[in-house]
Amino acid sequence: MEFEYKIDGQPYLVKVLKKNNKNTYIKVQDDLTILITTNYLATKGYIKRILNDETDYLRNVIEKVKVRALKNEDFYYLGEKYDIIFVDFDKVEVDGFKIYSKDKKQLDKWLKKQMLEVFEERLHYNYDLFNEDIPFPKLKIRKMKTRWGVCNKRDTSVTLNSKLIEYSLREIDYVIIHELSHLVHFDHSKEFWETVKYYMPNYKDAVKALKN
Repeated sequence: MEFEYKIDGQPYLVKVLKKNNKNTYIKVQDDLTILITTNYLATKGYIKRILNDETDYLRNVIEKVKVRALKNEDFYYLGEKYDIIFVDFDKVEVDGFKIYSKDKKQLDKWLKKQMLEVFEERLHYNYDLFNEDIPFPKLKIRKMKTRWGVCNKRDTSVTLNSKLIEYSLREIDYVIIHELSHLVHFDHSKEFWETVKYYMPNYKDAVKALKN
């Protein structure tokens, strides 16, 4: 089922997926489509009443999706926005908040190099903060859709989301401290969060920044 629903006069496409579940879930996708997952017996009238009740929630989520989309169009490096200027240069050069590159391929290569250097340096820095006797993990970097970092105790590795390079050192350090803390407590127990807080007292500020 699909239909149009207006919020503040702006039309949005609503897609309804019916499954054998008791609850109804609402999600705003990146293209601003409102995805409804609900029970097989749910009627269009029932769904519209839910949308009416959740208008404030939808308005806030849609705004966040729009802000995130604008940010994705811009180039961010270590928490700062840069203008990318393509010129016939042999190598990438950074001048203030401008980055000069011959083409996107050269820029991507430079960014991967910076990513490895920054993540490795911050991993060593934050590892040295820990008083606990934990092994030094291998660093892995890859693009992830839903997670900022992953700790694998089996092969003693920490995987960081490549998108982290867009954020400041505070956010990068938080994710690293979060994953290193899993080598102390491999769960999200009270003791785990106490460990995170011990090494980064203001970690909630970083969490908030990563959610925007």
